[in-house]
Amino acid sequence: MTETASMIRLPDPPSICAWSSTAGKKEGEGPMGEFFDRIEPDSHLGKETWEQAESALQRKTLDLLMEKAHCTEQDIRCIFAGDLINQCTSSTFALRHLDIPYLGIFSACATFAEGLLLAASAVCGMKLERCAVLTSSHFSSAERQFRFPLSYGGQRTPNAQWTYTASGAALLTPAGDPPYVRGICMGRIRDLGVTDANNMGAAMAPAAADTVMRYLTATGTRPADYDAIVTGDLGEVGSRLFRELMEQAGYAMDGIHHDCGVMMFDGLRQDTHAGGSGCGCSASIICGYFLPKLQSGAMRHVLYAATGALLSPMICQQGESIPGICHLVHLSHERGQ
Repeated sequence: MTETASMIRLPDPPSICAWSSTAGKKEGEGPMGEFFDRIEPDSHLGKETWEQAESALQRKTLDLLMEKAHCTEQDIRCIFAGDLINQCTSSTFALRHLDIPYLGIFSACATFAEGLLLAASAVCGMKLERCAVLTSSHFSSAERQFRFPLSYGGQRTPNAQWTYTASGAALLTPAGDPPYVRGICMGRIRDLGVTDANNMGAAMAPAAADTVMRYLTATGTRPADYDAIVTGDLGEVGSRLFRELMEQAGYAMDGIHHDCGVMMFDGLRQDTHAGGSGCGCSASIICGYFLPKLQSGAMRHVLYAATGALLSPMICQQGESIPGICHLVHLSHERGQ
């Protein structure tokens, strides 16, 4: 592997041989609904609590991944999984019945990109045969932890985002068909002093710009060299700030930048304000929309730069600001060098 400024180009890019996506009813009614493998009409998924429902959401997505990959749990050497709930509760209880080696991960809404980054490194560097990545989020479990109980009836500010009820999973192998993971860039924590937990897009935008610009500089490429630069999930507010920061640095983003938090919902018709967020946000859209396009060759190169607001409700109540992170994965139809 070659490395420059936390950017690693993989000499033997691993293949993403299978993927799956599941979304909730509201997400299925949005512009991206047709691209998901499964829509769950019941947000409880037949369970008594929201946390149990999110674990069930992950289990169904992983089961579908193994079905599509024609493999069993014994074939998977390691799984990187995470969610938004304390101690990765949803992932832990979703996977506790399996004998798959498990590494719980957390980068807030950037968790799926972190998982792809780690899985690609494990397959390429540690020579593990199959590594899976799995993340999820659930509107009701996240709202209870980060904001208010749903029964509270609090007003949402215009710059607030709506947590997705969704899950995405992917399986990486050393060799196979496209898409491939061509390169990765590990994020650095960036904190510009945003303290409003309802304005996470503004907190994450500087980290997104930092990571994307570092990768472009290290590879000697420009935004126009990619079919899409996909962030997840800055929402409407953060996306505007990200484009402004990129353009101030001399990078034209017109027609190149897409944000999963903006893509998921029709903000006016579905009343989601600044867009979507959550570990399942970019995971489900990358797996439902972008990976099939990279597989077919409709897209050749995509930079997936997922963003996370590393906030804690307790620390925010103590007046602390919200650090942001952004991990990047270069997805490609071409294995190449």
